[in-house]
Parts: sequence; C-alpha cells; structure tokens
Amino acid sequence: MHTFYFDMKDGVPVRDRVGIQFPTAAGAIEHSRELARRFGHEHPDKDCDLSIVVIDESGSEVHREQVYPNVRGPIAASLNKVG
Repeated sequence: MHTFYFDMKDGVPVRDRVGIQFPTAAGAIEHSRELARRFGHEHPDKDCDLSIVVIDESGSEVHREQVYPNVRGPIAASLNKVG
C-alpha cells in the first residue's frame, strides 16, 4: 500500500497532512475524482481554478482533478468573444 495526499489548490494550496493508502495510483486518482465531484456539489462557488491534486509519498504530483471542469476562467472566456 502507498500513501497518497489530496491537496486542494486554487492558487494557494491547502495541504493534506494525513493522506490515504491505496494499492495503486489509479485508486488514488479515482478517489480524487469522487472528492472533486462531491465538493463541487456541496460548494457551488464555481472557482474555475480549484483542483484536487494527488501527491504521492515522494512529493510528486500524480494527478490533478478540476472541481469545476465546465467553468472557464476570465481569460479563456475572453478568447471566445468575437470582437
């Protein structure tokens, strides 16, 4: 089993200091998807930069799951405007 950490990040990270053990990174990634889905439903703030970042025991980023994947930031939105 390996310990994975699930940080929340929207510019400033909120570090997970405890972590959860999973046999593989795939299990941790699936857990991050569920965390992002639940958080998005419970907190409808629609912060386009908010992500759940999966960190392994060595401190390397394994995966990044956006909490609000269908929300674009102001820069992306302005690129689609026809002027």
